[in-house]
Amino acid sequence: MNTNFSGAVLRALFAIVFAVTGFLLGREAYINLFSLHFASEALQWTFLIASPVVGALIGVLLSPLAQSLFEDELNLAEGAIERLAPGEIAGGAIGLIAGLGIALLIKSILFEFLSLTGRAGSYVAIVVYLIVAVFCAYLGARVGAKTRFLPIADERGSQASVKIVDTSVIVDGRIVEIVESGFLEGALVVPRFVLRELQAIADSLDPLKRTRGRRGLDVLSRLQELRTLDIDERDYDDLPPGSVDAKLVRLAQDRAGKLLTNDYNLNRVAHVEGVEVLNINELSGAVRPVVLPGEELHVAVIREGKEPQQGVGYLDDGTMIVVEHGRRLIGEQADVVVTSVLQTAAGRMIFARPKGSIPAR
Repeated sequence: MNTNFSGAVLRALFAIVFAVTGFLLGREAYINLFSLHFASEALQWTFLIASPVVGALIGVLLSPLAQSLFEDELNLAEGAIERLAPGEIAGGAIGLIAGLGIALLIKSILFEFLSLTGRAGSYVAIVVYLIVAVFCAYLGARVGAKTRFLPIADERGSQASVKIVDTSVIVDGRIVEIVESGFLEGALVVPRFVLRELQAIADSLDPLKRTRGRRGLDVLSRLQELRTLDIDERDYDDLPPGSVDAKLVRLAQDRAGKLLTNDYNLNRVAHVEGVEVLNINELSGAVRPVVLPGEELHVAVIREGKEPQQGVGYLDDGTMIVVEHGRRLIGEQADVVVTSVLQTAAGRMIFARPKGSIPAR
């Protein structure tokens, strides 16, 4: 009800303003244009009444179009403000006021010189002032938003910072289980350019890429059921269109958030840029159970190893187990005893031998 009432009031205001404007313009048109061409008093009176009335009607007819344009621009401005941190909004407001103050000073100088040229110079000064005012206000708001004059707490000071989600994490899918477990706090931010990249992967001609992309879209749907996703519309025109990694780092800096990724190269670049990174692969390696030499494991041997008589199996978490003298056990479930554990850059590798066998000397 409040929305309908405010909409009716806005429509009435636009209609009144445009009707009055059209009325005044119609009267000025009669005085400066029509009255000079009619000698008949009847025609003079007719156009004296008709011109303002027609101008008012035209103004009323144009008011819905102007109102629609006004509301569209207002919605865009509201969306842009919602994506700004409080410190950016405060800095932008201060910069806007400072820019308008500078434009006012320029106006006084312009009128001082241009008014000497007569009425035409005054009109030129007004137009130049409007252009300078818009430019100074825009420039002041942009500079102020980046400077942040006031020490207002923003997302950097919050208990749980936002998490900028990379495409690799969405395609990986393990983020769903992490969110369900409650270990990932703060807002999840999915940039619009990441959604475009994910859609391009899902529409790829390569069947493997297409499957990965569609899986990523399914993961997003599951995430929306668990947590509200913040779709960030920012795009950085000064960066190449395909540089998603650079855009992610810039967005994480602008929103004072952490970057959630599985990409090793993006991880390194983000660290160089001073952006904190949450790597799911590192998390997975950190929570794997510790296996010590001498422990017994039950594993399915599924293929041959690189060395003679070796068999290879995997634990539930994907850790590879190399079973010495395990070639004869391929296709079977076997109890093995851990002999050593090797940690590599690619992950952890466990060496074992079948339980009850005599270790080689």
